[in-house]
Amino acid sequence: MTLLDTLRYARTALTAHPLRTLLSMSGIAIGITAVILLTSIGDGIHRFVLAEFTQFGTNILTVTPGKTRTHGTSVGSIGSARLLTVDDALALKSSRYVQYTNAGVMGNAEIRAQGRSRRVTVYGEGPDFSRAFNMRVAVGQFLPADDPRNPRAYVVLGSKVRNELFGSANPLGATLQVGSSRFRVIGVMEPKGQVLGFDLDDTVYIPTARALEVFNREGVMEIHIAYRPGAPLDAVVADTHRILLARHGREDFTLTPQQQMLETLGTVLDVLTFAVAALGGISLLVGAVGMVTLMHIAVAERVAEIGLLTALGTTRAQIRTLFLMESTLLASLGGIGGLALGAGIAGLLKTTVSGLPVNIPWDYAIGALIASVLIGLAAGVVPALRAARLNPVEALRAE
Repeated sequence: MTLLDTLRYARTALTAHPLRTLLSMSGIAIGITAVILLTSIGDGIHRFVLAEFTQFGTNILTVTPGKTRTHGTSVGSIGSARLLTVDDALALKSSRYVQYTNAGVMGNAEIRAQGRSRRVTVYGEGPDFSRAFNMRVAVGQFLPADDPRNPRAYVVLGSKVRNELFGSANPLGATLQVGSSRFRVIGVMEPKGQVLGFDLDDTVYIPTARALEVFNREGVMEIHIAYRPGAPLDAVVADTHRILLARHGREDFTLTPQQQMLETLGTVLDVLTFAVAALGGISLLVGAVGMVTLMHIAVAERVAEIGLLTALGTTRAQIRTLFLMESTLLASLGGIGGLALGAGIAGLLKTTVSGLPVNIPWDYAIGALIASVLIGLAAGVVPALRAARLNPVEALRAE
């Protein structure tokens, strides 16, 4: 019996009971579809979150006040820690690895202009902010390189703030009141949309020193360092640590590289994607149970047929191959159908549901298809062995 004969026999056995074959294939197909849909959404979220973090660049080192890791003996109360200041950001520019530095502070304040008012997020930033974070100005300019300790009272609007307060009128040169201080509008940012829940269009940008006055703060919330592309991260961190340690006298600050955050976040998201793939795999397991049942029923119904094949000279190995081929073909067809169905539904969701990040991870999809073939082999092993062990004389009597 040739391989082609074996395939024809398996095809005939499957088409002889179309409804039963269809139901068994459906179990595998639904499992594959579940794996593809769940991993597509999981991988889409993975890519979406990483894209949100990396759209501002990846060569960022963040300095925050206070030390997050504790070791050794007590060094005093938390209140004795030295605050981060604009001068710290200026000192960090002396590092040979630094491209831009930005001392930032954030708060919420009421703004007024043209007889209208609203509460928005106010960012106190330096002149290098737009370059460090790849932010673009649509109209006018960003904050100029004034004296960082006493900058002019300029403000740059987010696109939503501009529309709400000034409509279609040109806001450049207008006066905007932020809290109790007055600022002159010199620019409008390009629309950026929401990033991780923050609406960057419903904001205004003022110089850091002015923001400290508005929010009555003595120190900045964080300092961002944009280091030169290709610079070794360990060297950047070490040089930053050296400069700040010389200024503060002790390590009362924390350095957080964005690359480290992205690696940790990527690991967590990979685990989540694998977890949802495992949930989809449960459906494959259910389909495997159904296939084992089907193959046992097939052997019980075809005892006489097996006896006849044996009497005609078919070896036990060939009989095992027949039933293994049948179960493998059944699982493969179900897997291909599930792959097509899952990819189709994922594509439909991507085009019809706006805002839902969907991306098919083909490694998981191909892995699920291979798993379905292996399930077919595993499901056919015991029934095939049982069929091969049948006594041909007793099998013919069963007719």
